[in-house]
Amino acid sequence: MTDPFTPTRTAALERLSAFVPKAARDYAAQRNYDRGPGRHDNVSTLSPYIRHRLLTEPEVIDAVLGRYSLSSAEKFVQEVFWRTYWKGWLEMRPAVWGGYQQGLLLAWDQVQTQSGLRSEWEAACRGETEIDCFNHWARELVETGYLHNHARMWFASIWIFTLRLPWELGADFFLRHLYDGDPASNTLSWRWVAGLQTQGKNYAARASNISKYTEGRFSPLYQLASNPAPLDGPPHPPRMDAPTGDLLDPAKRSVLLLHEDDLSPGWLFDLGLKPLATATLDATGQISPLHVAPKVQRFKSALMQDCTSRWSASLGPITQALTSAEQIEDWARTAGADQIVTPYAPVGPAAMVLNDIRALPVIRPLRDFDRRAWPYATAGFFKFKEKIPHLVGAMKGLQSV
Repeated sequence: MTDPFTPTRTAALERLSAFVPKAARDYAAQRNYDRGPGRHDNVSTLSPYIRHRLLTEPEVIDAVLGRYSLSSAEKFVQEVFWRTYWKGWLEMRPAVWGGYQQGLLLAWDQVQTQSGLRSEWEAACRGETEIDCFNHWARELVETGYLHNHARMWFASIWIFTLRLPWELGADFFLRHLYDGDPASNTLSWRWVAGLQTQGKNYAARASNISKYTEGRFSPLYQLASNPAPLDGPPHPPRMDAPTGDLLDPAKRSVLLLHEDDLSPGWLFDLGLKPLATATLDATGQISPLHVAPKVQRFKSALMQDCTSRWSASLGPITQALTSAEQIEDWARTAGADQIVTPYAPVGPAAMVLNDIRALPVIRPLRDFDRRAWPYATAGFFKFKEKIPHLVGAMKGLQSV
């Protein structure tokens, strides 16, 4: 199967341009339909590029609102802001990511010690269960690095409530195989399906819903758990203040560290940054205790290469694929830097590596888009959604690339 995602900004812009005419009425009417591999043109399929900020949220929204009013393109604009909402929510409650990681290690230990659980987990990952639609989605994910959002919800519900597998193993399966795998969106979406995010309210996949929105391709009658109870879990941790980022002093001798969460560094150069040297961070080793899919590793690496190639005139000498705090510190010292500048990395693998750097100050400027939006992610999305018109109105002049 041909890979549907070319890892370049040029390909991302072409996909955005092709989608914009469909971003209003067509998207609102058709977005819930999963028509299968190679037939996802009813949705934007921009998520692998937005997740790594090869395309930024403001430029995607600006492109759509250059053709349609906010009210006409409301559904699509809300979907872009869902990712922002999840990030803001987790930034103010980072302990939830730590809890997921602890739960994953416990579940993985159980897989290694319980032969029955291991065989059930392997069958689910290979798409070898007795549920055809689930098997199809498992294989599509592994083969293409992508799943329609509706299919992700059905898949997670079946994993948790019908197959009765630990939700953390399912979230990990997604993160290891999705091109757009995002720690906040992925972890919190799985928690939402399980009934842990909006506590006491879970999502149950229904055969009639699957049949309708796959246009009859699948109809798992009598195969799915009916009216499953939500999982029990601890209350949410206390909410912290949203981060505001660090101020950049461009007069200091700086090196630039690029990572998977922001591959459009032009806004840092607009702040006056002139790096002595640039390196890229490969944080895939922090994604999972298991092996991340090679195609995901190749995709992220190619995105990094595309970024450094496009911005080479501003980067100085380039070092690719540093993987640890120690390597970063040695590289920065060798370059003669007084500080390491890097775009703010939200909770996840890149931030985990950055948090271990001790030898030099790490300056993490935060984009205005995130600084404005994240503080509103205090409760559910409905409350956050009310702020979208204000946030869109404030986007003029924000850093986009």
